[in-house]
Amino acid sequence: MIPRDFIDTLLARVDIVDVIDRRVPLKKAGQNYQACCPFHSEKTPSFTVSPTKQFYHCFGCGAHGTALGFLMEYEHMGFPDAVGALAQDVGLPVPESGEPDRPKPPPALWDALEQAAQFYKKQLKQTPRAIDYLKQRGLTGVIAARYGIGYAPEGWSPLKQVFTDYTAKALAASGLVIDGDNRRYDRFRDRIMFPIRNIKGQIVGFGGRVLDQGEPKYLNSPETPLFHKGAELYGLFEARAAIKAAGRAIVVEGYMDVVALAQHGVEFAVAALGTATTPVHARTLLRHTDHLIYAFDGDKAGRKAAWRALENTLESLQDGKDVSFLFLPEGEDPDSYIRNHGQAAFLHLLDADTLPLSAFLVRELSRGRKLDSQEGRAALIKDAKPLLEKIAAPLLARLIQRQIAELANLQADELGLMGIRPSATRRTAPRPQRRPAPSRVRSLARTLLMNPQRAAEVDPCWLDANDPLSSRMGELMAWLCDIGPLKPQTLIETAKGSALEPLVDELMTDLLDKDDSWDWNAEFDGAVKQLRDDWQRRRWQELAARPLNSLSASERQELTELARS
Repeated sequence: MIPRDFIDTLLARVDIVDVIDRRVPLKKAGQNYQACCPFHSEKTPSFTVSPTKQFYHCFGCGAHGTALGFLMEYEHMGFPDAVGALAQDVGLPVPESGEPDRPKPPPALWDALEQAAQFYKKQLKQTPRAIDYLKQRGLTGVIAARYGIGYAPEGWSPLKQVFTDYTAKALAASGLVIDGDNRRYDRFRDRIMFPIRNIKGQIVGFGGRVLDQGEPKYLNSPETPLFHKGAELYGLFEARAAIKAAGRAIVVEGYMDVVALAQHGVEFAVAALGTATTPVHARTLLRHTDHLIYAFDGDKAGRKAAWRALENTLESLQDGKDVSFLFLPEGEDPDSYIRNHGQAAFLHLLDADTLPLSAFLVRELSRGRKLDSQEGRAALIKDAKPLLEKIAAPLLARLIQRQIAELANLQADELGLMGIRPSATRRTAPRPQRRPAPSRVRSLARTLLMNPQRAAEVDPCWLDANDPLSSRMGELMAWLCDIGPLKPQTLIETAKGSALEPLVDELMTDLLDKDDSWDWNAEFDGAVKQLRDDWQRRRWQELAARPLNSLSASERQELTELARS
């Protein structure tokens, strides 16, 4: 289970306006932001996002929650994935779930990788053969320095020059050395070294390329407590600003492709790390840009890799996001193409020769099929079904479904009769909810969310028994005293799964129209005074309606005091 204090820290770091605006364009509306709700069809915006409360609410369908809740609903993520996605945005490592006793990666792992990187850089400067290799590939010292490129010397254990304790556990745990049957030795030897950085710029692993002929051509760090190749992208740390400026990102296959493109001014490229593009890669990149391009060789192997990238991207698609594929001419890769033809020619390919994901999907599904036969059309529908059901973008899913239906000589709604339901259309909108009418008890309850430490000042006898909320106030005040002061977005997540979740969600919608200048203490004082005055009036009426001889001495004194107040 992910610790609550980590969720608190995470929600304090993220900005819900930024999270939602990258997926649903928002417009300023007073102190809040608005849009047409992404969870139901509407023409007039009723979807409201509060930057001060870090909370969203739709007054049309009732959808509401924090940045975490939005990702889970909009991108069909589970809770751990949503936490991971937000954590990556702000550079927070997520604590291991389900393993509370598992220690965090010790600082020694980070230190070992950083020391090794510095050693490899120094070795590059002292190795003419490695320098000549990079120059032959068209790289300058500036690019090598920017990406921290180095060289791992020949020999079994060059890292002994850096680490006096070559037997240290951190060296094996960080993937720098291998423990063989008879001795320990360096994992990387006689290779050009590419440090792999996480989104914070910390080195988490390395990729090494042979200088001459040899196998494997590329060697990556193994999976470690710091490095998970299915989640990291080479060059993303260096490319972030360029991706934002260019409005697009390109995914290539290798380290040399990334640095060669950067050498020629195309700095918005990243690479998967010796594996196919994963759903995590796709989600990460689509959080950074609305236009994602996969670049592959144009041969059979390139098309196969592209198809795997397509399959792993479908669940991350959003309407308004553009994912496309570039297939380079036979025998070319991005590195060779930009060196042979230049930046302008490569950018022209990106602008003119890319194939939209939808077109690539339909082309590959149709390839080699006899669509003039019932059998061929049935096979098309059979293979299309699991793909259509994965597409998360509602409008795109419907348009592709319509195109598949036309190829199969069907009406689009007939695919639905055959059991095909795109992921984006399987969800039903939440039931509409009316915003509760304000009451004095409700005013007190919402101010307590902002001032839980003042719950002890409320006498339960003041609450109006005719107000349905009064029966929940004792439970709410006890809960607030227990959890202590928290920010609104953290309160929402803390209440999830508890009996108080619906009440807290309702009360949070009341806070949407209050900005940071609102005086919650003043509202609390006012609500308490009104409730106390109302109770005194009710109590006076109750005592005054009774015969005097039925009142005790204390009740007579109370009646006198109430009459004076």
